[in-house]
Amino acid sequence: MKTALIQHAIQGSAKETIAKTVSLIKEAATKGAQLVVLQELHQDRYFCINEDVACFDLANNWERDIAFWSGIAKENTVVLVTSLFEKRSAGLYHNTAVVFEKDGSVAGKYRKMHIPDDPGFYEKFYFTPGDMGYNPIQTSVGKLGVLVCWDQWYPEAARLMALKGAEMLIYPTAIGWFDEDTEDEQRRQCDAWETIQRGHAIANGLPVISVNRIGKEEDNHNVLDGIRFWGNSFVAGPQGEIIVRASHDQEEVIIVDVDLQRGEHVRRIWPFLRDRRIETYGDLTKRFID
Repeated sequence: MKTALIQHAIQGSAKETIAKTVSLIKEAATKGAQLVVLQELHQDRYFCINEDVACFDLANNWERDIAFWSGIAKENTVVLVTSLFEKRSAGLYHNTAVVFEKDGSVAGKYRKMHIPDDPGFYEKFYFTPGDMGYNPIQTSVGKLGVLVCWDQWYPEAARLMALKGAEMLIYPTAIGWFDEDTEDEQRRQCDAWETIQRGHAIANGLPVISVNRIGKEEDNHNVLDGIRFWGNSFVAGPQGEIIVRASHDQEEVIIVDVDLQRGEHVRRIWPFLRDRRIETYGDLTKRFID
């Protein structure tokens, strides 16, 4: 299956950023992409860098956003994985991945479950944790286990998607480092981010697709120096092998063949699901064990 990973920086405005994304989707489609994966909250800047009630207005166009990206998927005849700011009701908002089928219909959606709250990543201020569970989305190109960014660090989320029949794991992402961090610390963070996702691929015998943005985004409140998103979008195979990896700072449309059949072979030689001792895992539902 030809899959496109679209990695780019924000432009001068939301309108310009969306236009850039659309142009890159068209480029991917002309190159034969069947599945296109976008980065987290791709329509605009990463507004969670600070807490500002005015930013909730960015979700006011939720229904219009759905219609717009539906049209883009249909126009380009691709299965499209988006990442949008959902206004569910007054005071109730989600970080939501919406997957569109090739005909523009909504194949399904996933509300981000794990919500971070760190300097520069104040997502708990904006997003209510998801309540839709971990359910793969059936599409014409396969059963997609779509999760979002901070979900990357939780093996439980990946496992539950796998146990429900996901044929791949997909992570739209917005993650970066601070320029004031040492070069060694920056590298450790990026390596950890990639390593844990490759671990999800290995533990579940599934390919993993992770798409991150690039570029430095400023804090418009001038509290922080800003976040430099580290790119490095990648695809890992079911043994954790890197199939393709983007640069840390360049706009890229990567087209890669993802073999959905190989997971079956890997699971036969590494039958981790067979050997799980499910009767011993009850304590996983506890916060901590004293």
